[in-house]
Amino acid sequence: MTHSIRFKFILFILAILLVLLLLLNTYPITSSRDAVFQEKRSSLSGQAAVVSSALGSLERLTPDGVSDVFRFLEISSFDRIVVIGETGNVVFDDGHDAPELDDLRTALEGRSVFRSVFANASFSSSVSVPIGTQNALIGAVALYESDTERAGIILSIQQRIVILSLVIGIFAILLALLFSWLILRRLYALTRSMNIVAGGDYTHRHVVSGNDELSELGREFNALTEQLELNESQRRRFVSDASHELKTPLASIRLLSDSILQAEQMDADTMREFVADIRTEAGRLQRTTEKLLDLSRLDDGVKVVPEPVDLKQVTLDALSALTPLARDRNVRLDSALDDGCVIMGSADDMAHVIFNLAENAIKYNVPDGTVMIRLSQDADTVTLTVEDTGIGIPEEDRLNIFTRFYRVDKARSRASGGSGLGLSIVHDAVIAHGGSIRVGNNKPQGSVFIVSFPRPTLEEIGI
Repeated sequence: MTHSIRFKFILFILAILLVLLLLLNTYPITSSRDAVFQEKRSSLSGQAAVVSSALGSLERLTPDGVSDVFRFLEISSFDRIVVIGETGNVVFDDGHDAPELDDLRTALEGRSVFRSVFANASFSSSVSVPIGTQNALIGAVALYESDTERAGIILSIQQRIVILSLVIGIFAILLALLFSWLILRRLYALTRSMNIVAGGDYTHRHVVSGNDELSELGREFNALTEQLELNESQRRRFVSDASHELKTPLASIRLLSDSILQAEQMDADTMREFVADIRTEAGRLQRTTEKLLDLSRLDDGVKVVPEPVDLKQVTLDALSALTPLARDRNVRLDSALDDGCVIMGSADDMAHVIFNLAENAIKYNVPDGTVMIRLSQDADTVTLTVEDTGIGIPEEDRLNIFTRFYRVDKARSRASGGSGLGLSIVHDAVIAHGGSIRVGNNKPQGSVFIVSFPRPTLEEIGI
């Protein structure tokens, strides 16, 4: 393909060069030749008019009379002069060959004839004009001229243009070859970089030089490679973390199951305790699997048909579901929810967002703590705020809390049943709905999550 590009590029340059050289070799010569033709027409026609007027003073054209007139006019710049009488007979001819009388016969009819031909390194020109008195035409005269001097100048110019064209052509071809080699060399280097990255080496970076389109392409390629490296790193970390999260409850279930099977005699209370632990681990495994499926759906960008979602009702449903958990943790749930906080999206995704944020606020709270959920709106935005009085999030961890499987306090998170996926699901769902989420401090302690969504128009809601 690269050879084809080079061939097409050189062919394109040669086509342009050919057109330019054709113009260079034809237009100046043609213009110069036409200019000489016009000058010859004017000059010969003027001199022929003088000769015709002088001959018209004769009552009758005779060889002696015509010769006397020419001696008086001192005409010597013409190669040949032919005069015919009113009957078409040749009265005067200073040439050696038989004259061509067609133009002279046309002149006898009262019409002047001019001819000029550029051939054989000469301008061969002729003009035939009628000779008349006041009463009638008495003949016609033809003047012939051969101009080799001007023809030689034009031929010399033409020869120089041809030599110049050859020099320009050779230089242009060499320049096209050099330019195509420079361009294709950079394309080869970019192709090699692509092959290296395609082979799995996402750490490779293309060396970029210059500031043209190919350099911009190289920079875009490096940016893409950096993103691929980041995605690959996240994928490996995700697989490793997911494997670890799934392996831990599975190992616990297997250990508890083996303990039950290997025990020859086990009292009912111990058996019930082991089965309860198995159920707990199975529940953790189920929750982790469900969250992985949610993340997979969000990653795949599965489009849902947007519908009006009343965030107040979704929040009330989430609070109702979380009331038992808050009672067990001795945490008070408060809310301040405005009416009419409607967005366009998926009710299930919004339920996950609110439930996860509120659940985390309860789990990582302190005894006798408080969770406050606010819902408000303005002209353009619907805002959900979840505040708690819990343990808070250290400043250095806030940039990573939306990363999958990331835990601020791994021991406490695992004890609370957390998988490190909840906030990732919240973040991806919010972004998928065109919103934004940020986290800050809830003074004097705790955390606050602020989620904003664009407020839909009445046409989008269907009102």
